[in-house]
Amino acid sequence: MDSKTYSAGLAELREVRDEIKPLERRLERLRISRAKKITELGTYEKAKADRLATSAGISVIDVVALVPSLGPQGAVSASAEPELTESPTGDQVKPLTAAQRIKEPVGAPAPELRPVDQAAAAVGGTEQPPHGAEEQIDEAAAQAVPSLAPTPLETGATEQRERALPSIPEGAAGDRWIYAEPNLTSKRPNFKQATRQMAFLDTATGVLVWQAGTVTLDLGRASVAEILTAVYATVPADVERIYITAGDPWHQNARGHQFLKDAVAEWLNGPLPEGWQVESSRGKDRQAGHLVHPRNPVGRWQRGKDQHTEIRSVGEWFDPAGADPGTVRAAFVELWKALRRYWDDVVLMGSPSQTGRDLWSRTIPAKAGAKWADGYPVMSQEIRGLLHATAGQGRTELITPPRVPERVPGWYEADRTFAYAKHTWTSGVGVPQRVTAAAFAAMSEKEQADALFSPSHWQVRVTIPQSWDHVGLLPAPAPGERSWHYPYEGGRTFVTWAGGAEVNLALRNPLQPWRIEILDGLVWEKGDPLKEWSNKLKDAWRSLRALGEVHGDEQQRQAARLASRAVRSILLYGIGTFAQRPRITTGSLELGAGGEVPEIPDGARLTGLTDTHATWERNTGFARDPYAHPEWAAGVWSAARAALLSGPTGTKDPATGKPARAGALHLPAGAILAFRTDAIYSSVRPDWPYSGEPGDYLLKGAMAWEQTTPTTDEEFYVLQALGRQALGAEEQ
Repeated sequence: MDSKTYSAGLAELREVRDEIKPLERRLERLRISRAKKITELGTYEKAKADRLATSAGISVIDVVALVPSLGPQGAVSASAEPELTESPTGDQVKPLTAAQRIKEPVGAPAPELRPVDQAAAAVGGTEQPPHGAEEQIDEAAAQAVPSLAPTPLETGATEQRERALPSIPEGAAGDRWIYAEPNLTSKRPNFKQATRQMAFLDTATGVLVWQAGTVTLDLGRASVAEILTAVYATVPADVERIYITAGDPWHQNARGHQFLKDAVAEWLNGPLPEGWQVESSRGKDRQAGHLVHPRNPVGRWQRGKDQHTEIRSVGEWFDPAGADPGTVRAAFVELWKALRRYWDDVVLMGSPSQTGRDLWSRTIPAKAGAKWADGYPVMSQEIRGLLHATAGQGRTELITPPRVPERVPGWYEADRTFAYAKHTWTSGVGVPQRVTAAAFAAMSEKEQADALFSPSHWQVRVTIPQSWDHVGLLPAPAPGERSWHYPYEGGRTFVTWAGGAEVNLALRNPLQPWRIEILDGLVWEKGDPLKEWSNKLKDAWRSLRALGEVHGDEQQRQAARLASRAVRSILLYGIGTFAQRPRITTGSLELGAGGEVPEIPDGARLTGLTDTHATWERNTGFARDPYAHPEWAAGVWSAARAALLSGPTGTKDPATGKPARAGALHLPAGAILAFRTDAIYSSVRPDWPYSGEPGDYLLKGAMAWEQTTPTTDEEFYVLQALGRQALGAEEQ
C-alpha cells in the first residue's frame, strides 16, 4: 500500500463515518424511548425486572438502574441515608434478583489511605512471591499499613458524573447477597471427554488434511453446501470437526453487508445439501446451533440423527500466519503431546476456552479430606452479576493530542509475554466477606492491610492529585455498555470499582499516591485454585517454545511455535470462561414467501437480515454454571492491568539493590501513546530486560524516527503493522 492509496482509504472511511452518524443518532433516540417505556411500565404494581429485561433485550441490572423499586426487597430508597453500621453475616438465604445504582455514603468515615514503600507492592497479588516467602506475606503487609486520616477532598476537586455502576445495597439487604449458590460447586469430573476426529481445510486452495492423508478439493465458491458435500465425499462420517485454516469463506460477501456478522450469518444460513439441517440437539457436552461471530464463527449441522459436524476457524486457537493445513494439523498433534505429559486424559475440544476449562476441572483436589475436594462454591447470582458489571478485562486506550504531541520522535511496542500466566498464583476462594466503609474504618491496621492485600474487589471514591501528569491508574465507567476509560486529570474525583491489585498500585505507585476512600468491598480467603493448572500450562508452553527453536525440521519448528500459541489461548480464554457472561442464545428463521420477517422468540432482538433468513439473539441471563467463578477472572485481569503500569522485571536495580520495575509509569510522562491489553505503545524505546518468561516485556515493534501520532484506531493499526515490519527488518 502506498501513501496515495492510504489517503484514499481514509477518505472512504470518512464517508462511512458520515453515513453512520445519523444512524447513531436514531439509535440513541430509540434507546431513550426504550428507557422511558421501561420507566413507565415499571410503575405497574406487578411489574417484574426480569420480564422487562427480556422484553427490552437488556440486562436485569440495567432495568433496575432505571426503576430502582424493582430491585431487591428491603433495599433502601434513593433518598434514604445509607446504613454503614451493619456487619456482613454470610448467611445463606433466598437470592435477590438485581443490583442498585451507587449511592455514595454520606458522613461515613471514609479513610484516606497513606501510601507506603513500593517494596511492599508485590504483596498485593500482582506477582508471585519467591519460593518459601508465602509465610512472610502477612508480616510484610503489616509493615505496609495505611493510616486512617479522614480529610476533605483536595481543593478544586470536582465530582464528574459517569455511567452509574451497580453497588451492593446498604445494610442487611446487601448482606443477603453474601452466600454461595446452594447445590452448585465446581467438582472434578469422573469421566473423560469424547474424542472428536478433526480435518483441516484451506478454502482458498482446497487443500484438506486429516488423519488418513491429504487431498485437494474443488470447493466452488466455498459455500456451506459445497464444503459439506466435498469434504464428506472424501473423509469418513466420524470426522466431526472441520477447521478452516485459511480463506475465511464466511466473509465472501462482506462487501454486501454493513457489518461482518451479517455476512457471517448469511453464509451460515445458506442452502444445505439434501439430508443436512442446522443442528437441533446434541449431547451434554455439546452446544446446538450456530455461533455467529464476526471473525471466528462456529457452524453446526447434522445429517440424520447420528452424524454431526462443526465448521470452525483455527483462528480461535492461534493465527496460522500462512501455515498450510498440514502444518496446522501437526501443531494440534504437538499441542496434544505437550499437554499429555501433564494430563493423561487430555482431549482437545472445539475451542481453547472449552479445553482450558476441562483441563482446569481435572486439577480440582480429588483426595478425600483435602480442602475443596467437595468442590469450589459458586457465588450468588447477585455477586456474579455485580462482578460482570464492575470488573473489566484488558486495558484498551488510545491517547491522542493534546495529551501527547501531534508528532512524536518514534514508535515502540512492548508486549508482555504470556502475561495472564503471571497472575494465577493466588485467587479468592469460598464465600467473601463484605467490608463496608464503616467496617473498614473499624479494623485494626493489620486487619486493613490483610484486607487490601487479600483477593478483593472494592468500591472506591478516587481523587487524583492536583499535580498528576501521567496516565490514569484506575478504570472508571464511561458512556456505553461495558465501556471503561482511565481518568487522569489532576483534581478529578470519581467513584468506581477496582480489584485489590489496582487499589494497591494507586496507593503505592512510584510517582505520587492517589487518594482512595473505601465505600464497600468484597474480600475472599486466599487460595490457589488456578496455580496447578497454570503451572502445567506454563511448562507445556516452555517445552513447545524450546522445540520451536531446536527441532531439525522447519515444518515441525513452525508447528511447535503455533502449538505454544495455542497453549497461551487455552489459559487466556480459559480464564475468560470463569467470568460467565449472561448466556446469549442465537437462532435464525427463514423468511416468508413474500420476504416477510417471521415472528422472533419473545425477548429476542433481530441482529441480521438476508434475502432468505432473519437472525436473532436473546439474553437469557446467568445460568447455573458449576464452573462460574468471575472472582477469579476479575482478580487476574486486575493484577494484569496493575502490572501494565508497574511491576518487577526479575532483575535487580543496581542503584538500590531492589527488584527493578517496568511498566508505563517507568516511562516519561507524555510518552505513552496507547495500551492494548498487555502491550504498551510509546514514543521512547523501553529499556527493559527480556528473558522470555511470563510477564516479561518483549519489544515487538520499533520505528526510531518521527511519526504522526495516531488519532483513530485505523491509524493505530497501520503504525502497529509498520512498527513490527520495521523491527523485523532491523533484526534481520
